[in-house]
Amino acid sequence: MWLKMNAAKSLLLFMETRLEQLLNFLKDSPKDPFLKYALTMEYLKLGQTVEAKKGFDDLIQNDPDYIGTYYHFGKFLESEGQKEQAIVIYEQGIQIAQQKRNFHALGELKNALLMANGLLDEDD
Repeated sequence: MWLKMNAAKSLLLFMETRLEQLLNFLKDSPKDPFLKYALTMEYLKLGQTVEAKKGFDDLIQNDPDYIGTYYHFGKFLESEGQKEQAIVIYEQGIQIAQQKRNFHALGELKNALLMANGLLDEDD
């Protein structure tokens, strides 16, 4: 039991350190979409959903071409019970992926959209 608690505390300290590192990096490069995305995903890992949502919203608003945002934002919204909004995000991502000719992201987003609409199972 003691070992499990210490391992959990160590993991939390490591994750907080990563969060602090990302925040410091962003001070130097506040408009870097990769850093903003990494910070958003870190908030998500830490269960800080309000901060994660703010990060996703910022990326969509200020860095709409950062294609990785759309899949993860959609999945986040689905996990928060906001399936209709997730579908809108997947559709926006599909448009961007088509414009950027990013076929890998396009396939992932199309599958996510089909699953959100109940037209595809995760096993398919």
